Amino acid sequence: MSSAQQRKINELHALREQAKMGGGEKRIEKQHSKGKLTARERIALLLDEGTFEEMEMFVKIRNTNFGIDKKGILGDGVVTGSGTIDGRLVYVYAQDFTSNAGSLGEMHAMKICRVMERAMKVGAPVIGINDSGGARIQEGVNALSGYGSIFQQNIMASGVIPQISGIFGPCAGGAVYSPALTDFNIMVSGTSYMFLTGPKVVKSVTNEDVTTEDLGGASVHMSKSGVAHFSADNDTDAIALIRKLLSYLPSNNMETAPRVECNDPIDRVEQTLNEIIPDNPNKAYDMYEIISAIVDNGEFLEVHRDFATNIIIGFARFDGETVGIVANQPRSKAGVLDVNASRKGARFVRFCDAFNIPVVTLVDVPGFLPGTGQEYNGVITHGAKLLYAYGEATVPKITIILRKAYGGAYIVMGSKHLNSDVNYAWPTAEVAVMGASGAVSVIFAKEVAAAEDPQKAAIEKEEEYRELFANPYVAASYGYIDDVIEPQNTRYRIIRSLRELATKRDNMPAKKHDNLPL
Repeated sequence: MSSAQQRKINELHALREQAKMGGGEKRIEKQHSKGKLTARERIALLLDEGTFEEMEMFVKIRNTNFGIDKKGILGDGVVTGSGTIDGRLVYVYAQDFTSNAGSLGEMHAMKICRVMERAMKVGAPVIGINDSGGARIQEGVNALSGYGSIFQQNIMASGVIPQISGIFGPCAGGAVYSPALTDFNIMVSGTSYMFLTGPKVVKSVTNEDVTTEDLGGASVHMSKSGVAHFSADNDTDAIALIRKLLSYLPSNNMETAPRVECNDPIDRVEQTLNEIIPDNPNKAYDMYEIISAIVDNGEFLEVHRDFATNIIIGFARFDGETVGIVANQPRSKAGVLDVNASRKGARFVRFCDAFNIPVVTLVDVPGFLPGTGQEYNGVITHGAKLLYAYGEATVPKITIILRKAYGGAYIVMGSKHLNSDVNYAWPTAEVAVMGASGAVSVIFAKEVAAAEDPQKAAIEKEEEYRELFANPYVAASYGYIDDVIEPQNTRYRIIRSLRELATKRDNMPAKKHDNLPL
């Protein structure tokens, strides 16, 4: 090798090392002092060791306003490329806060768009790690253009490849819309936040005093807004969570999720389920106990754990196959449906349908939450979202009614009327327009009032109503329930149904797109 060639190779190595240092040692140390990893450290943890193939390492800022280009930092504040997770190809971008605070400009955005375009072409998930000071002011409208281009790529990729956003630091202003357009958001407690306008702007406009954490921290978006699907205590835990989530998902909308070996007997009998429903219909029980009893090895990855807790959603496996579970939770608001529960369930069902994941629904729902608060906030429209999601889903749909299935909420929760494939009921199921006491107050109001002992008459009429309607057999007699099953056999019956439906094909009418009730 000639000396000239060696010099060029040495220059290449030097530039690579320069790029890998981002904003330099001092800024890396500052990042670590906040309990945060750097962009490259995050990617190294996320991907299988030695599999990262970086793209566009030598990209630099083209803008020269206010001397922004003088720093000469390579990569323009974002690390992009591909690698594998558990041997499966993924694409990733990670904003580098050590480089101009990870601010987004023209070339920064171009790199993100390129990696998303590549992911769509080959049908691989894309994972974005957000840690940015926002739009680069020095680049003006070019920064805004960059955000718009990213949003358009998010829209094009939606329903084609899984999109996962990790919020590992600041994500404010226009930057929040990209994570909002993706399928799942993971936030890190204490070090990440999301909001459109910061505390200072809020103070100047509304005169509210609010901290960054109270305005847009992980706890807020996990429990109040529902913007975040998961939270973790630190960067390492958040990355482990992303890897776990991905294990339940297919690489694209043309594939199914990877099947894992199942050592849990498919015909395992759970005798505790025969006794889990209380005799008193107004007494609660824990739906998590039922979920853990029927899924493979009791493993359940819950989504939106702290938001709208009256409905439970998440991923599990039956006989090694990924399913999405939707279940009412009697321990929270009696499992009633409301605005937040409806939109939480609807988006999850739509995700499962987009990516060929069967939906298993466990029903114990007394109805929709009444009141002006719900009506004024559009519970009709939000309830229609859940109804619409079930009605348009063409993946295998299996529904089990455990106890209450009243009124419109019965229809909404994966009923036979919304093209559910298999509908089972436990013997404790009650399928009716409303509960016995409510029905009696309508049907027998005059008769009860005229009785010598109105209280006794009401109890007798309630028993009469229960005999007629508060059971699964009337619905079964009309073919709305395929079978009444013994609770202890629920796991086996679900797995048999999933096997039967493995080759299901269901086509929707040709259309440009639907008009979901937003």
